[in-house]
Amino acid sequence: MNTQRAKEIVSSPNMTNVTYQGMSVYIQHVDEQNEMARIYPLDQPENEQSVPLRNLVEH
Repeated sequence: MNTQRAKEIVSSPNMTNVTYQGMSVYIQHVDEQNEMARIYPLDQPENEQSVPLRNLVEH
């Protein structure tokens, strides 16, 4: 996923179907400089992690 699209998803009031390694995730924050995203699985909000934007897939 590119940085601009990830930022659009974060700021959107609508839920967008995004996956990371096959898991549905919520994007909390986008780090443009490092091209990373702070995410968590929808069913595990306590399991936050930072991942490369390129590994996120929009469906």
